[in-house]
Amino acid sequence: MSYSKPTIVSKHYASFAQRLPRQEGRTVAITGTTSGTGFVAARTAAELGARVLLLNRESTRASSSLDALRSAVPQGDFEPVVCDLQSFASVRTAAQRVHALCPSGLDVLCNNAGVMALEDVATADGFDVQMQTNHLSHFLLTKLLWPLLEQSTDARVVNHSSIARLGVKTLEARYLGKNGGSLGGNGSSMLFGGARWVRYGQTKLANAAFTAALHARTQQAGSSVKALVAHPGLANTELQVTSIREGGMGALFTGLMMRTSQSSEDGALGILSGMFLPEAESGQFWGPGASMIAMKGPAISFPLERRYDNEATRELLWAESCKAIGEDFEPSAPAA
Repeated sequence: MSYSKPTIVSKHYASFAQRLPRQEGRTVAITGTTSGTGFVAARTAAELGARVLLLNRESTRASSSLDALRSAVPQGDFEPVVCDLQSFASVRTAAQRVHALCPSGLDVLCNNAGVMALEDVATADGFDVQMQTNHLSHFLLTKLLWPLLEQSTDARVVNHSSIARLGVKTLEARYLGKNGGSLGGNGSSMLFGGARWVRYGQTKLANAAFTAALHARTQQAGSSVKALVAHPGLANTELQVTSIREGGMGALFTGLMMRTSQSSEDGALGILSGMFLPEAESGQFWGPGASMIAMKGPAISFPLERRYDNEATRELLWAESCKAIGEDFEPSAPAA
């Protein structure tokens, strides 16, 4: 059976977008804007008047999505930046490009891009393909762009987690290490702990733990940069299409499940809240209302969860991530 994305009507996006303040004079960088929540975030940022840096792998999808964004927002200021999150070298080159484009600073970094339930393979750098794409390269990118963020008066780093963070009990160092291809194989059962999904859950837990650790460090350093995290609920995006193609999900089960999903626009409310709402504060988790495991609904804020917002997990995440990128990262406030 083949899978076709269902048509899901947005219920909350239009009224939410009307609440967002204008963003003229501000620059926003977003990873993974070719489709889904990243595309919505880029389009919305441009509609609000921000300059938008689009960090994607070089591909026909990236080119066609750029055309679609320019068509949707003819007055928008879009700047493509080649960034392959499966390569630390590419991330470093992308960061150099962002520095060149933003001599006066960067206002928002949205670490949105992600892959889901891929095979147990290593990147060229030796790390699990999901962990490097979803967390480690974003950790490096944040570190490299930190001096630009410190130049803004209301800078924000917004990470994108998932309900899948709840599928694993604790963050484990081996998933953050150079163990790509040796992390459990290719079991694809979402319900019974298939290894693809365990690895994915570790990456989404890492996204949340990174936010907790970054928030703690910025508070200690006296930095004004806000660290926030969001999740999209069950959002109807290209992630499901890719995962089915790669063998991580079954078409029949996915088709049934996604009938109860919410649109990409509604799924983007969490990251958009962290990026733009004046009331968004550092150390918050934004996602569909009712609870931290809600599948759909308007985005509201929650406190970070103790299961990853504790000293042991924060320190493990930070130490292993610094080891992976081969650099220390100590957020600091700008010199007086």
